[in-house]
Amino acid sequence: MMNKSGIEAWITRHWYSPHKTWFAYGLMPVAAVFMQIAYLRRWLYKKGWLTSYRASCPVIVVGNISVGGVGKTPLVVALYFFLKERGWTPGIVTRGYRGRYKGVAWVAADSDPNEVGDEAVLLAARTGAAVVVSRDRSSAVRVLTHETACDIVLSDDGLQHYGMGRDIEIAVIDAARKLGNRLCLPAGPLREPVSRLKKVDIVAVNGGDESQCAFALSGMSLINVLNPTITQGVQALFGKKIQALAGIGSPKRFFDYLRGLGAEVVEHAFPDHYAFQASDFACFSASDVLVMTEKDAVKCRVFAKENMWFFPVEAHLNALFINKFNGCLKHLLP
Repeated sequence: MMNKSGIEAWITRHWYSPHKTWFAYGLMPVAAVFMQIAYLRRWLYKKGWLTSYRASCPVIVVGNISVGGVGKTPLVVALYFFLKERGWTPGIVTRGYRGRYKGVAWVAADSDPNEVGDEAVLLAARTGAAVVVSRDRSSAVRVLTHETACDIVLSDDGLQHYGMGRDIEIAVIDAARKLGNRLCLPAGPLREPVSRLKKVDIVAVNGGDESQCAFALSGMSLINVLNPTITQGVQALFGKKIQALAGIGSPKRFFDYLRGLGAEVVEHAFPDHYAFQASDFACFSASDVLVMTEKDAVKCRVFAKENMWFFPVEAHLNALFINKFNGCLKHLLP
């Protein structure tokens, strides 16, 4: 019997197969119902039958129409600093996925990721911004704008959370996986039909080319999980055998990137947002070099050992993206 990770990998293979599989064809009637519900829900908000909360300042949503990770969080970090350099005071809201908190919670760099979610802690640590989590993002926006001096809000995910009014929508796509078989759940990976992309302000392609509004993820150093003051350059990975761990939406992207740096990679893929425990590392020896993503590292701080390292990445925006985003910002100015 397959475990949860194996089931997720099996479904993902069907979703992202170059051809529609029997799995997809069998679930297409259910997917058609899901798509109509998505259309109806958006239409009800558009017509005002369901109401959205409009904040006192602009809200930018960075989301996607597919399930799983596509690089939204590094893009939010990049946009935070982009806005800050141009005189804005951004705040950040996110769902706090798999956190145990209830209601609305503030997040700091040293918050417990099991309480508020791993991505929320990463955002607070990387930006120093005011970060608020809530399953109801409109509540998070309300608290953030009422209790801080922020003059613009970045929402990490929430494209489908129409109860939160927004001024700019950015939909992120992974250049490698694209939109899979382009079918809605459960036959494919889409939360909304492909036509939804025509309604957003920017379609941002993670790993795209210069003909697209794109960004690229890259990292220049390894940071020790136990003692973050200890760093080493990525050249240290060249020719070295490493145990690579990733509990993210697309672990293959992380593993391939490490291989591109010359490392001999032994892969250890976990489900997205996996809650790492000390027991997960019992199979490794002190001589093993363990490398993980930054999102995973925040969950391993309390039991970290000297041989555990994380690899932070930054999103680099291309010229087309910057020009498009600047154009969107101009419309927000009085």
